Amino acid sequence: MTRVFLLPLFLCSTLLQAAPDTTRSSAHSSVQQAIRLQTNQGTLHGTLLKPSSTTPVAVALLIAGSGPTDRDGNNPEGGQSDSLKRLAQSLAKQGIASLRYDKRGVAASRAATPNERDLSVEGYVSDTVGWAQLLKANPAFDRLILIGHSEGALIASLAAEQAQADALVAIAGSSRPIDQLLREQLAARLPPHLLVQSNQILDRLLAGQFSPKVPKQLQVLFRPSVQPYLISLLRQKPGEAFARLQIPALIVQGSHDIQVSVADAQALQAAKRDAELLIIPGMNHMLRISAWDLPAQLASYNNPRLPLAQGLGEQIAQFIQRSGQKPPSS
Repeated sequence: MTRVFLLPLFLCSTLLQAAPDTTRSSAHSSVQQAIRLQTNQGTLHGTLLKPSSTTPVAVALLIAGSGPTDRDGNNPEGGQSDSLKRLAQSLAKQGIASLRYDKRGVAASRAATPNERDLSVEGYVSDTVGWAQLLKANPAFDRLILIGHSEGALIASLAAEQAQADALVAIAGSSRPIDQLLREQLAARLPPHLLVQSNQILDRLLAGQFSPKVPKQLQVLFRPSVQPYLISLLRQKPGEAFARLQIPALIVQGSHDIQVSVADAQALQAAKRDAELLIIPGMNHMLRISAWDLPAQLASYNNPRLPLAQGLGEQIAQFIQRSGQKPPSS
């Protein structure tokens, strides 16, 4: 599976169902349990983390970023950070439930679509809607918030209307067409001859055409088996999808994210001017505070013990609470 937003770090280093358990915090106790979604193409697996409450609570559906990223935010190609798991735990401390899940073709949901040739953005959107319907039907929850990280922000935007979401949080999302982002990332990392070839492949994919012969150095991104997914991804227009949202939205961006910039977040807000914009100083793509230098960044991608950026979970929770008091966007 492709890794669109993890691309720069990879190129830098290579081209140059369980029993429920209870987690306690100072504010809330919570119960974690395995949960399944039956689809026409197989069973998807997730984790529901619900604060103990006698009244309905808001629930966030966490949508992971690109590539084989699992429910906890971990990627076998990009390291273990537990970013989504830590975010879920932070939200639970503040009385907000969450569901995070393995995308089809990934981890426990791998059997649902074992061949990456069969993956598509449209399929991911359909799965998001399915999970959302499951949560909406549960009387324990009174509001549904979609929280998408990186490519997951695009999936959330595309799914929001059909999912009947009440609010949306886009973390490290981009407003630009994905091919523009890829070309920028590749231009900074590839030698000239490979850059020419990658741009040629992108041009063909944008036209809906496959490239059966891919240089070995570009296989991680453009191998033939992932090209059907890339074609479905490259036809998406993230800014337009975000602009269509008729619900409260929060854009979260770290100032030290070397994969998606503050300018990307500002462009996303320009697409939907009533969206809130939260810039967290020092936060990188893994939702940790990090220096700009590459060694520090790489270390944070593979260290689940690092705490989330201070205030991240709290400020997302505050937005969720505020959004429940606002009428939908007109």
